[in-house]
Amino acid sequence: MALSSTVSRAASAVASVPKPRLAFWQILNMNVGFFGIQYSFGLQQTNMSPIYSYLGADPEKLPFLWLAGPMTGLLVQPIIGALSDKTLSRWGRRTPYFLLGAVLCSLCLLAMPFSRAVWMAASLLWILDAANNITMEPYRAFVSDKLPPPQHSVGFLTQSFFTGLGITLANFTPSVLVYLGLVSATARSQNNIPHTTYAAFLIGAAVSIGAILYSVFTTKEHPLSDAEVAAIRAQPKGLGHTLAEIGSAIRDMPPTMRRMGPMMLCTWYAMFCYWQYITLSLASTVYGVSSSAAPEFAKAQLLTGRVNGTYNIVTFCAAFGLAWLARQWGPRAVHMLSLSLAGLGLLALPLIADPNLLLAPMIGLGIGWASMMGTTYVMLAGAIPKERTGVYMGIFNMFIVLPMLLQTVSFSWVYRHLLGSRPENVIHLAGALLLAGAVCVLFIPRTNPNLQFEKPAAT
Repeated sequence: MALSSTVSRAASAVASVPKPRLAFWQILNMNVGFFGIQYSFGLQQTNMSPIYSYLGADPEKLPFLWLAGPMTGLLVQPIIGALSDKTLSRWGRRTPYFLLGAVLCSLCLLAMPFSRAVWMAASLLWILDAANNITMEPYRAFVSDKLPPPQHSVGFLTQSFFTGLGITLANFTPSVLVYLGLVSATARSQNNIPHTTYAAFLIGAAVSIGAILYSVFTTKEHPLSDAEVAAIRAQPKGLGHTLAEIGSAIRDMPPTMRRMGPMMLCTWYAMFCYWQYITLSLASTVYGVSSSAAPEFAKAQLLTGRVNGTYNIVTFCAAFGLAWLARQWGPRAVHMLSLSLAGLGLLALPLIADPNLLLAPMIGLGIGWASMMGTTYVMLAGAIPKERTGVYMGIFNMFIVLPMLLQTVSFSWVYRHLLGSRPENVIHLAGALLLAGAVCVLFIPRTNPNLQFEKPAAT
């Protein structure tokens, strides 16, 4: 067995400082930074495909232009997770990564709407996604670090609440600016990108770094015991040892985590399809246009913002209800029901031509999205050892980005040959995959959320 694995196993026996239960407002404070991360993510969800289209990208090439997300997630999060587990600084283990990611994210958001070509927007997206991943993984580990196991469901579903709130406000920002008369709905700059997009990304840059700074200044990391500090210092350093630790953790992966793989494949392939093609689908089914040069296409972009904002309103409204249900029914049952509602919603969405009737499918998708961003991590947190929280949270992100990467490299062919190059068929496919994900939940073992972790099967 590798030295890094041996040290990590030895660390599991090291006494830690007891974790006190936190008040609800304290849990909110520690997760405000997640609001900033998800505001940035919401801007990407709604605006990247339109930005690429405005700059002249072929719709069949959109999946390749979204490659930044899965590739940076695949490379960055496991490495950052393993590094943050071993980081000792005056600011803590996770905080340095929060701050670095927030600064890079804000700079990219400022620059994005000024893109003059597809390659420039795609390059900025690579840096933006890397920055979000630098911040995201330590934030997931932060919850496990700070909260005792019985409060994990509240902690992770609070992040789900802020996911919904952040993406909601990001999506509604352009429409609100238009409603207030601050920005024209149709005015465009010389690079063909609407003024509403400029305004939304500039606001996003301020929100991203401001939210992270709020959490950093209001919430300190849980202190490590002297024995834990000594155990971390005893571990080998360097990129080679970090990669060895990731490999060791993959080999020792707990059974529950392994069984979550098929479910994650279905759900995240589906969500990437939805984000890439929802604007094109609404342009076709609601406005009857396919060209990004048509005035109605800009209206479809604004409608996408309202639709995505609506399902994220449902997300932050449903988050704490799902936390209660997870304690009553168990996270497995809650997640299966939530994915089923989301799948049915997406199957129905392309059949609706009246924008006012789009609320119904968005309720289902919002509940499913809340569960994806919260309940899955409740299941995970009870199955992994605390001294390897960072690396396992990073590896778990591979369960998200590998389906996205598969979608990216396969979907141009699927779109042209199986879906008839019709964006509404993409949304139907996404709905069917979410229902398949709900079925896969049945194969995940039950876990006790009050236990710290589940030991891997003997090999």
